[in-house]
Amino acid sequence: MKNNIKENRAEHGMTQDALAETLGVSRQTVISLEKGRYNPSLELAFKLGAVFGCRIEDLFDPEED
Repeated sequence: MKNNIKENRAEHGMTQDALAETLGVSRQTVISLEKGRYNPSLELAFKLGAVFGCRIEDLFDPEED
């Protein structure tokens, strides 16, 4: 699933480590999310939306692979 997590993270001036710590996941999980190799749980998707102040739909595009 296509996402714009990396772009949002950069806009918020966060490192992968900082985002991982905020979300309570490993840096490797953040890397996998950004590269589209891992689709987050619903709980993690909502946490991402809260961190970036946006809706889940603004972060993920289920229409693209």
